[in-house]
Amino acid sequence: MARTIKSCMQSILKGVNLIMAMVGVAMILYGFWMVRVWQRDMGGSSFDDFNSTAPWFIYTFLGTGVTLCCLTCLGHTAADSANGFCLFCYMVIISVLLLVETGIAADILLNSDWEKDLPEDPTGRFHNFKEFVQSNIDIFKWIGLLIILGQGLSVLLAMALRALGPNQCSIYDSDEEFPPTRLPLINNHAQHPGYVIGDYPFTNKNEAWNTNK
Repeated sequence: MARTIKSCMQSILKGVNLIMAMVGVAMILYGFWMVRVWQRDMGGSSFDDFNSTAPWFIYTFLGTGVTLCCLTCLGHTAADSANGFCLFCYMVIISVLLLVETGIAADILLNSDWEKDLPEDPTGRFHNFKEFVQSNIDIFKWIGLLIILGQGLSVLLAMALRALGPNQCSIYDSDEEFPPTRLPLINNHAQHPGYVIGDYPFTNKNEAWNTNK
């Protein structure tokens, strides 16, 4: 029963990890698209202008996507092996990521001038992305809530799997999985017959008649 529950928890953790994987892949693809557009816009500029304008928003977007994909791989490995060290590292990274996301969300909600804290984006992609989010704010609210809930559930599942311990490969689920007992090819002990050879309990009638005479 415990093994079945543990397998279900491992499957759920892998499924929750897919949420972060999809978000990471989407961010990487969108980041590559922004790089392509920025390179096209910078086609007529000189090499010095190219170096002087650091596209921090694009790099941050790509870095976040790659981090989420790497974190997904770590979570999948930790869920599959149920190793205590992997699960601990996974929980720590997810917890730190949740704290960072909470801090960013609190700063955006409480600070009306939060944009002034960021450096100027020379590519203009940050402004376009902000307008896109504002025009679809309801959808992005649900996406953000889904990501946060998925990360919180991942931490809880990782804690539960770490408490249950690693997989035991030497434990068999049924009697059929036990290896059969090996018997010797030649039996050194002599086999004794299962019956005893003795005299017939009844004597012959002719012998009994002669004795009476």
